[in-house]
This record gives sequence, C-alpha cells and structure tokens, in this order.
Amino acid sequence: MQNSPDLRPGPGLAAENRAAALATPEQAEAYARDGVVLLRGLLSPAEVQRLRAGIDANLARPSPRAKVASPGSDPGLFIEDFCNWQSNEAYREIIEGSALAAAAGRLMQSRQVRLYHDHMLTKEAGTRQRTPWHQDQPYYNVEGRQNISFWIPVDAVSRAATLEFVAGSHRGPWLMPRSFMSSEAKWFPEGSLADLPDVEAERERYDILGWAMEPGDVIAFHMLTLHASAGVEPGRRRRVFSVRMLGDDMRHAPRPWTTSPPFPGLSEELAAGAALAHALFPILWERA
Repeated sequence: MQNSPDLRPGPGLAAENRAAALATPEQAEAYARDGVVLLRGLLSPAEVQRLRAGIDANLARPSPRAKVASPGSDPGLFIEDFCNWQSNEAYREIIEGSALAAAAGRLMQSRQVRLYHDHMLTKEAGTRQRTPWHQDQPYYNVEGRQNISFWIPVDAVSRAATLEFVAGSHRGPWLMPRSFMSSEAKWFPEGSLADLPDVEAERERYDILGWAMEPGDVIAFHMLTLHASAGVEPGRRRRVFSVRMLGDDMRHAPRPWTTSPPFPGLSEELAAGAALAHALFPILWERA
C-alpha cells in the first residue's frame, strides 16, 4: 500500500464559525442521546455547487470500487463508490475546507478529527431499491465510540426519500451486517452477532427520525445508528456524498475478511488496536 499525501488540516475561519453556530453543545447532547442530528445549512451554496460537480465527475468515471446496488429490473439506478478523495479534487476541497470536520469534533467531543473515508451514493430518478436497515460500523475495520458519518445530499430530498434513523440504537448491540441485495453474511460469521430486528414491519415500536432536506443541509450520525431509506420519486434524483470521520478513541480493528470498503495492505502497516495514524486517515481538525 502506498501512503497518500496528507490533506492540509483545518478549515478557514468562516467554516469554523459556521460549525460553532450549528454544532452547538445542545446538538452535541442530542448526538450523544440519539446518535443522529440534522445540521441545516452547514454547507454554503458554493460548497454544494462544488460537491455536486464532484459527484457528477465521479458518476461519469466511477472507480474500480464502484458498485451497483439495484437490480437490472429497477427503473432507476442505485450506484455507490468509495474512497475517491485522493483523485476527486472537489471531494478533497469539501473534506478539507468546509465546516464538516470542525462540526465533527464538536459533536463527537473529540480533541482531534481524522478522515476515515468518503462514499458517494446516488439514486437516480424513479429508483425503487430500498437501502435496508443496517448499522455501518460492523462493515468497517475500526472500533471505538467517537465516530461520525455525514450524509450530504446535493439535491432536495423529500421526507419519503430521506435517510431514516432509529434514535438511540447507536448504544448497541452490534448487529449482523449483510449484503444489501442478497442478505448474505459476508463479514462476521453467521450467528456470531444478533440479527437486525424487522424495523420496517414494526415501525410503531421505534423512535424513527428523518427529515426533508435542502442542499446544504447535513445529517450527522454515529456509525452504529440503525438507518435505512426508501427509493426516490420519478423525476427526482438523489445524489449524496457521505464522509466518515474518526475521533480520539477510534482504533484499527483488522478483520480476517474483506471489509467494506477494503483497505488492502493496511494490516501490514498498522497494528491491531493502534490509533489510525496513517496517511490514508489524515488529521482534518484539532481543537484549539
């Protein structure tokens, strides 16, 4: 594995001020309680425009890591791609210069914020494929509690098509990760973790949170928070950029299987239980 150049740590003053205004102590308390918060207007219109251009460039030239997560019979298309910040200049600019990292530090109550990875998720108009209920962290090669995922649509998203969350589910337990289309246990061995409850069949039993969103709005959620989404309406695209960040207590957790996304060769360079001090995971922000 070749180490990648570090990002330049630290957003500008305007981004720091926006993070301080939106990622308030009250929002940090809600994040600790619910495992998810909405930050309206965290990205500026110019940042949204730049990110939209980055997603469109990614869609025009997907990486070898891209995958289609909808069947051929779907009238739309659900496509994902991962780990493109080194090659996608727009992604890099938003990760480096926006208010995201400063907001992450405040919400996680972390002294330091590292990049984990980026993830593009686009559902084209009329896509019927659901994103099933799941937690993110069991797919990954990290352990710890101070982590955050940002879900950033560059198109307006209706309440029906938004990402939904089970409030408080980030407190655990870890649940069995499965492939979205075939429901296979490709990661933890079958039976080693509890299966996910059928949230969709018993929605009334859960405190489900979700919001209609406009470009610039950002959802921040813990990697263990149960979440899911429906398809999208005809005539409406849903282009989303997600970026995951790590706080002080996160540690490397090598797996005997291929994680999603994979980090080939990392276990040879970073010991189990080590902090993620590696050029693939640059420091984005530090508390003053």
